[in-house]
Amino acid sequence: MTVVVEIEDVDFGYRAGMRVLEDVSLSVRAGEFVAIAGPNGGGKTTLLRLVLGLERPTSGTIRVDPAARVGYLPQRTRLVGEAPVTVREVVSTGRLAPAGIWGPLRATDRDAVEHAIERVGLADRADAPLRTLSGGMQQRALIAKAIASEPTLLALDEPTTGVDAASQESLGLLLEELRGELGVTILYVSHEFGAVEHVVGRIVLVRGGIVYDGPPSGLPGVWHDPSHDHAHHA
Repeated sequence: MTVVVEIEDVDFGYRAGMRVLEDVSLSVRAGEFVAIAGPNGGGKTTLLRLVLGLERPTSGTIRVDPAARVGYLPQRTRLVGEAPVTVREVVSTGRLAPAGIWGPLRATDRDAVEHAIERVGLADRADAPLRTLSGGMQQRALIAKAIASEPTLLALDEPTTGVDAASQESLGLLLEELRGELGVTILYVSHEFGAVEHVVGRIVLVRGGIVYDGPPSGLPGVWHDPSHDHAHHA
């Protein structure tokens, strides 16, 4: 299978002498669903930012397949303030030009938007203001925005923050369905990975470097999230 992301011997620090990541090597193949987990401050979000080109490594190399189209869901922020922006309007921004130029969407863009909304199960809420939806539904809308650009690589940073356990499970299953249907490669960054532990094929634990890279079944018991019923205990 095609290698989508190749990281070799990467070090990174925001300031000289203070390394966030050290000697990181990682390869992700097309179609994989990879959870990148670890404690707060361990470097998992930094690793994702390096992959996306938002930061540059201090040393080492990062290669992303030049043919890859990236959909990115950043950490949750204040979504739209008090503005009554609808789900459809939010998802439509996923079809804007990179420069953010507004203009009438083409028919193909509109079709992609409607299809994305339907895929995440929000067709009946497409005209609802985003701020009136639950946290889980808001995240679904933002996932729809990310997939409206028809990505081959979907990167999500802490997508379940502030979302209850049941909605986390639902989002995890949705992402696995999207991976199966679209063949998209998924990088899922979170310290709360119980929601995807039963659907991902691989978990990468980051704590200054990679301390584990393998199937969820091989995780040390201390890392499992007991708030999810399917989590295993050592």
